[in-house]
Amino acid sequence: MDLGLKGKKALVTGGVRGVGRGIVLALANAGVDVITCYRQDSELVSSLERELKETGGEHHVIRADIADPEQIETLLGECRTRFGHLDLVVNNAGAISHVPYGELPLDEWRRVIDTNLTAAHLVIQHALPILSEGASVVSIGSKSSEVGIPRRAHYTATKAALRGLTRSLAKEFGLTGLRFNVLALGVIETEALDAMPSEQAAMMRKRYSEKTALGRLGTPDEVAGAVLWLASDLARYVTGATIHVDGGIS
Repeated sequence: MDLGLKGKKALVTGGVRGVGRGIVLALANAGVDVITCYRQDSELVSSLERELKETGGEHHVIRADIADPEQIETLLGECRTRFGHLDLVVNNAGAISHVPYGELPLDEWRRVIDTNLTAAHLVIQHALPILSEGASVVSIGSKSSEVGIPRRAHYTATKAALRGLTRSLAKEFGLTGLRFNVLALGVIETEALDAMPSEQAAMMRKRYSEKTALGRLGTPDEVAGAVLWLASDLARYVTGATIHVDGGIS
């Protein structure tokens, strides 16, 4: 199905692994020119560059730590220089850790807040001057912001805040045609699971699969499908929404 995205310009933060990588590749395959960023060099960066080159189009994989406001400004400057405008922004990069709340260090609280929330705010703010008419901004949220998870208070706080930020921006910029939405993810099958010891990974897959209505975990491609829809004119009347891509997890 042609969603009419060929030639569109997109920025996806944190796009070299997991959900972000799935989104970047799906956009590229749909004919979107994509800029994405990464924090540390790895083979994943090189392999993504190779895949994007094979796909065709104009794509750029840029090193930028979005926890650093100056690097965000530089990243958006690159978007302006290379593309001139953006039709889609996906706030995907994020940080997570598991710390008992009573022992949560202030530095770790700030690290997660800065990466998951402040960075999204700054990316959007710096993108505003180059967003095209009818542009779509998608922030990757989490089902956990509704239900809460022990030892992740700092993480779930950021994901809940993204909803409020998105809802407010949808109302503030609605008359300009800009759209802002959140995708609240459930448990997605990524290389992070594969990196676990096999017994632990199997336990995690079984535990969370049994919590979903569909009886399985999600995939990055399935998250990417929702992004493609929100980037297209099929979703032109959708803004301020939190859309669950969670397999009906409870």
